[in-house]
Amino acid sequence: MEWAITNFIAAFLLPPLNLLLLLGIGLLLLRRRPKIARALLVAGFGLLWLLSTPIVIDSGLHWLESGFEPLTQADADQAQAIVVLGGSLYFHAPEYDGADTVNAVTLQRLSYGARLHRETGLPVLTTGGAVHDHLPEGVLMAQRMQTDFQVPVRWAEGRAINTYENARYSAAMLERAGIRRVYLVTHAWHMPRSVMAFRNAGLEVIPAPMAFTTRYRNDVFAFVPSAAALRDAYILTHELIGLLWYRIRLLVS
Repeated sequence: MEWAITNFIAAFLLPPLNLLLLLGIGLLLLRRRPKIARALLVAGFGLLWLLSTPIVIDSGLHWLESGFEPLTQADADQAQAIVVLGGSLYFHAPEYDGADTVNAVTLQRLSYGARLHRETGLPVLTTGGAVHDHLPEGVLMAQRMQTDFQVPVRWAEGRAINTYENARYSAAMLERAGIRRVYLVTHAWHMPRSVMAFRNAGLEVIPAPMAFTTRYRNDVFAFVPSAAALRDAYILTHELIGLLWYRIRLLVS
């Protein structure tokens, strides 16, 4: 139920639905409140333009990632385990005989987690919960890690439905194993919220960010609106709202 409520609210706060609502309200008010309507239409059009412009969204993602650097040799041998966060699933995959598996975002994280395991030899924890009656994401991540990357997974957490719970349930599993210091593997843009949640759960976190926002080069197309940029705007907006919500949640808890 919490998963459904959270995603329902998020749909109204995130692009493109928030922009469509803004423009729709502007159109409805065009006759009765023309000044307000024009302001809403201009705001909606302007935000749509900004949120679909690559240079704008890339700058926002760079800001999220700016506090983190890739792991270096100096970071080696500082942790006791590797935690890989899930990034959602690929449901009913035809090429896997209709079975559920991990999506591309999660697969990127598993790939880097496998590399980190080979470099350090540390045990791996995968974390991600279940949607309805499907297998938990953490379990499916463990299966892919072991079959595709030949990396054993010691713990597969399968209850969490968000990053906050990823941290809470993972910390409980690791605490029972006497582990307090971990490498945390997730996308660089997801790292600020993840580090906040895992440190609040009592773990010592060494960020292991991956998949930084990069560009072949900045040219005229960086200023031309695109569907890809609008997709990334969803990620940027989601993370900014999530950071604000986590700060509020941690203050009141």
